[in-house]
Amino acid sequence: MNTTATRSATRPRRQNRAELGVSLLLALVGAAVVIDAARLNVPYSQSDPVGPRTVPFIVGGLLLVCAVTLTVNVLRGGRGEAEEGEDVDLSAPTEWRVVLPLLGAFLANILLIDVLGWVISGAMLFWGSAWALGSRHPVRDAGISVALALVTFYGFYVGLGILLPAGVLEGVL
Repeated sequence: MNTTATRSATRPRRQNRAELGVSLLLALVGAAVVIDAARLNVPYSQSDPVGPRTVPFIVGGLLLVCAVTLTVNVLRGGRGEAEEGEDVDLSAPTEWRVVLPLLGAFLANILLIDVLGWVISGAMLFWGSAWALGSRHPVRDAGISVALALVTFYGFYVGLGILLPAGVLEGVL
C-alpha cells in the first residue's frame, strides 16, 4: 500500500472540512446579524428613512453571500493556499511569553473598564500590550498609554458622541 497516495488523498478532505467550517461560521454570524437586525424595534421616521437596521442587514447579507460563495468554491475543489508570510516562520511554535501577557492585558481591561473607567483600564491595556510586545521603557510607555487613553476617551465623546465609562474618574473627566 502506498502511504504517500493515502496521505495525499486524505489531505484535501481535511482541508475541505476546515474550509467548510469557516463557511459555516460565516453563515452563523451572518444569520445572527440579520436576525438581530430584524429584532430592532425602531419606529419609522420620514426624516431618517434608512434607519439603524439597514447597515446590519447589508453586513449580515454580505456575510451570508460570502458563506455561500466559499461553500460552492470548496465543493468545486477550490482550496485556500497556505500563508507564505514575508518574515514569518510558519514552523516556529507559538510564543506563549507574548500571547499570555497580551491576553492578560485584554482580560484585565474587560474586567476593570466598568469599575475603573476607560482612561485607567485603557492605559493599563496599552501599557501591558507594549510590555508584552517587548518594550522595556516603562515610564515612557506609561505616559504614552495615558495619553492614548485620554485621546480615545475624548475622541469617542467629542467625535462620535459616545461616552466611555469614566469609572473612578467620574466628575474629573
